[in-house]
Amino acid sequence: MNRRLLALFVGGAALAVGMTAQPQEALAKRITFSGGPAGGTFQVVANAVQVYKPIKELDGYKVKAQSSAGSVENLRKVDAGRADFGVVYSGHVYLGRNGKLKNDAKKYENVMAVAYLYGAPAQLVVRKGSGISSASDLVGKKVGVGNAGSGAFANAELFFSHMGVWDKMERNAMGYNDAAQAFGNNQLDAFWLFTAFPSGAVIMAAQTNDIDLVDLGADAEKSGFFKEYPYFSKLAVPAGTYRGVDKTTPSFQDSALWVANANTPADLVYKMLSVIYTDKGLAHMRSQKKTFKEMSIQTGVNGIVTPMHPGAEKFWREKGMLK
Repeated sequence: MNRRLLALFVGGAALAVGMTAQPQEALAKRITFSGGPAGGTFQVVANAVQVYKPIKELDGYKVKAQSSAGSVENLRKVDAGRADFGVVYSGHVYLGRNGKLKNDAKKYENVMAVAYLYGAPAQLVVRKGSGISSASDLVGKKVGVGNAGSGAFANAELFFSHMGVWDKMERNAMGYNDAAQAFGNNQLDAFWLFTAFPSGAVIMAAQTNDIDLVDLGADAEKSGFFKEYPYFSKLAVPAGTYRGVDKTTPSFQDSALWVANANTPADLVYKMLSVIYTDKGLAHMRSQKKTFKEMSIQTGVNGIVTPMHPGAEKFWREKGMLK
């Protein structure tokens, strides 16, 4: 009997030691960073933050990247608290906060800006010699318009509806890589992206076809698009960005923002910004994708036209970027 009692005592003590010896990581609070679909820059942002060593070593927290359909889904997830952080276009944050999203009058007021990441331009890929030189030429064509629920899809609907062709083309809701593959197999006449350049999906398409980009800037200018949606800004895709596209192609862009749920702890937001927006942190981000060369202290509050998270406001005020 004494031996049994001793065995129970020893076993219990070992269990207690094992419980107290759990790694700190197991006790850390899981923080979700919602990214985007495969082939898109949103997911690269989330993954890059997750794998950065100083982020992994934050006391009390464990940041995990999570894929999503993109901007609009991230807006909804972050607003509902199903994600602590996410990447959302500034235009969608603005429209969502004011209850002006397409077919959605809900006001997404729990989504707060953390930082500007990069400018995301519209790109419409076609084959050379296709005869498609403007949005009006898409009537009756098969067009990839991005994943349903993504910023690409929402902005495609916005732009092509403004141009009067949304209901006159054969729309295919799919991610960038899937669209590039379908384009390569002649299942699409064109595909739309709303992401930083160079895009891996467009590079993939250019390996199997001679491609061209449509001048969306001219369409936007002539149609009054910029007056209707003033949060978009003009830019151009430089010549040589993609194989065979030797001319500069005017377009327009929105700002991709790092956002947080209003209830995400201010100290966590502040700490994460303090880690990422350093020379080493920014070098890490740029090593993941050249697009992040736009990230800097100086550009940190660009494109933000909605309320900022208190933790972010403290950080950017200390950096002299807010009055």
